[in-house]
Amino acid sequence: MTLTQELRYTHRDLWQQMVTHPFVIELGDGTLAVETFRAYFLQDYVFVRDLVTLTAMGLAKAPDMRAASRLNQFLSGILSPENDLFVRAFHALGVSETDYTEASASPVTQACGDFLVRTGLEGSFADIVTILYVTEGTYLDWGTRLLTAGKRPDHPLYQEWIDIHGPEVLGAFVDWLGEILDHAVLVESQRTRIERIFLTALRYEYLFWEAAYHGTSRWPDV
Repeated sequence: MTLTQELRYTHRDLWQQMVTHPFVIELGDGTLAVETFRAYFLQDYVFVRDLVTLTAMGLAKAPDMRAASRLNQFLSGILSPENDLFVRAFHALGVSETDYTEASASPVTQACGDFLVRTGLEGSFADIVTILYVTEGTYLDWGTRLLTAGKRPDHPLYQEWIDIHGPEVLGAFVDWLGEILDHAVLVESQRTRIERIFLTALRYEYLFWEAAYHGTSRWPDV
């Protein structure tokens, strides 16, 4: 069993809760309240700022040019196509430029962002890759599930959000992140740290749905 297989198996219950959250199900069915999606989308925009910081620090710590290039491609996608989607979406959702550029982080978003930036500053390249594997891997999972199930919500924004998290967009990148972790030579203390980072990132991903859907900051049990 590879490291990523082991981590996903050990924490399979929480991973499953994240990728099959009611937010995801209703997003695919097109029944998710627009107000709920708007609240989530604003917080995701705030979160992306710290994701950019984390990725940039990963690029700086990359062990070789190939790894740096892969992260740079991902970063370019966040800063260009995905940012364009955010701007178009906010316009469609009736969110002003002032509202989304000055949006403040919720407690969950703030805590998650602090975790990302601190790990980027203090952690290794493998630590950063672990967070990216969780953030992008969970989104790839739920996006793929909805696409495979043939979900086509009437709301065009919902459909576009599903599409950009499918295998054609994220598949190769998540596979590469997994290969980096699976081929890393780690001592026991490093493996323990990787698992802690994996679980913490997964908890935050789950809480992100919870905060948007229920308005709660409950810390999930393992």
